[in-house]
Amino acid sequence: MVSRRTFNALLAAGTVATLAPELIRAQTVTRAKNVVLVHGLYADGSSWGEVIPRLQSAGLKVTAVQNPLMSIAEDVAATRRILALQDGPTVLVGHSFAGTIISEAGTDPNVSGLVYVAARAPDAGEDFGALAAKFPKPPASDGVVRGNGFFWLSEEAFLRDFAGDLEPARARALYAVQGPGADALPTGRTTAAAWRMKPCWYQISTEDRTINPDLQRFLAKRMKATTIELKSSHVSLVSHPGEIAHLILAAAGHKA
Repeated sequence: MVSRRTFNALLAAGTVATLAPELIRAQTVTRAKNVVLVHGLYADGSSWGEVIPRLQSAGLKVTAVQNPLMSIAEDVAATRRILALQDGPTVLVGHSFAGTIISEAGTDPNVSGLVYVAARAPDAGEDFGALAAKFPKPPASDGVVRGNGFFWLSEEAFLRDFAGDLEPARARALYAVQGPGADALPTGRTTAAAWRMKPCWYQISTEDRTINPDLQRFLAKRMKATTIELKSSHVSLVSHPGEIAHLILAAAGHKA
């Protein structure tokens, strides 16, 4: 069972956050001083804009990685450069594809816990595409546009399938700053699975049209994460920043 402190912190996330009892485990929570946030595909660091001040107001030092989205090695290197600047225990957070990055970079000794936000979470050396193919194909996949060695989402797919619970004007602003990913990026494989050795938290987006919600549930259960579900699109960090901040605070050992 989850500890009372962690349970209360998660409960404070509100009625839209549902604990999945079969997915939670007792975890030793280290009080962290720092949080490092990593964005995924079709986004940039500004996607954490409403989560960051909530964490800062709780006294945490927060840094958002500007993920290059070029290769596993380059993305992990960018994250490790930021981790090297942290002084003391650090919670490492990844949204979407960045779950792959934190699974590799999270072995850093400063990382006290991992938070996955509607994220991939491959095992070491795993063919994640083959795993994902066992679940229904998410609609956003049909909106991928490719050119010059990179890929991104069309505006229609971005608004409907990536950020479907945001006001259109807000979603278009996010669309304007989406980062194109290198074609080889999604097929890269990790060499480590930090979630096998570090405490983990996972947020599932039940209305997700970019990563299948049942795949998210599988990943959360496999890593035995403390888990919440939000009625959210893929960009829960934008549409539900308060709940995401509460989850990160719980991982950092701070009272929400």
